[in-house]
Amino acid sequence: MVDPEILVGEVAALVSLPEVVMRINALVDDPATSAEDIGYAVAQDAALTARLLTLANSAMFGMSRQVDTINRAIAILGTRQVRDLTLGLSATRAFSGIPNDLVSMGSFWHHSVQCAVAARQLAARCTRGRPDSSFVAGLLHDVGQLVLFNKLPGESRAALLMSIDEPNEPDLHLCERAVLGFDHAVVGGALARRWRLPATLVECIRYHHDPADADAHPLDVALIHIANSVAVLAEVESEEPADAPAIHPIAWEITGLRLEEALAVAVTARAAVDEVKQLFHLPGAH
Repeated sequence: MVDPEILVGEVAALVSLPEVVMRINALVDDPATSAEDIGYAVAQDAALTARLLTLANSAMFGMSRQVDTINRAIAILGTRQVRDLTLGLSATRAFSGIPNDLVSMGSFWHHSVQCAVAARQLAARCTRGRPDSSFVAGLLHDVGQLVLFNKLPGESRAALLMSIDEPNEPDLHLCERAVLGFDHAVVGGALARRWRLPATLVECIRYHHDPADADAHPLDVALIHIANSVAVLAEVESEEPADAPAIHPIAWEITGLRLEEALAVAVTARAAVDEVKQLFHLPGAH
């Protein structure tokens, strides 16, 4: 059997996060760090600064008044939110460098963005939800697929065909387990750990198909689990839960959300997808 850690090691050697992003990530986890320290670190990368300010002033993340400095953005959004958005911006750019011949990057990122927007809206409906962190977790939840498409194209193709051709159209991650012995969530979680992403993101990526297995961050994982199915419903413009991966009952229990709320988000989340694609410079943006 192929070792997911070896796959991740091969990809990590080709694709990495910028040093400034790793520095920001480490600073946020250091209790001795000030907001000014983080602002200074961000300011070392002019392109990242510009993109973060664009996000801070966008309709989705926009404030009540113009945000014209990184320190102002940090004061309003908070250091963790700025860190998470920085990771989202940088990771999407890094992953655009992993080629594959199995799916279009436009369709991959469309689902990822749809999941991100849905996760943000679902988190906003939870009393303990963190919309910006959920947004980034949704954006990156399927990155393990890109690793599999690139490193194991034959097996990935077999799993894709199985998910389409089998009479009951089993979910792709189940087909990956049948073909490989593991799925894209395992691979994505391993890569997130190697990149030293926040523990919340690691767990969301690793367990988004298995919310009952989440340990330290069950609410965050449950939100991404629901958002993944909501994203599928939004993409096929359906309000029939059977048209998307089944949602584990524990996810409803943990989040306190109801099916009716999720179906409503499937409709409202569609409207923001193009804006997010443009903000993150992703394929398929209009």
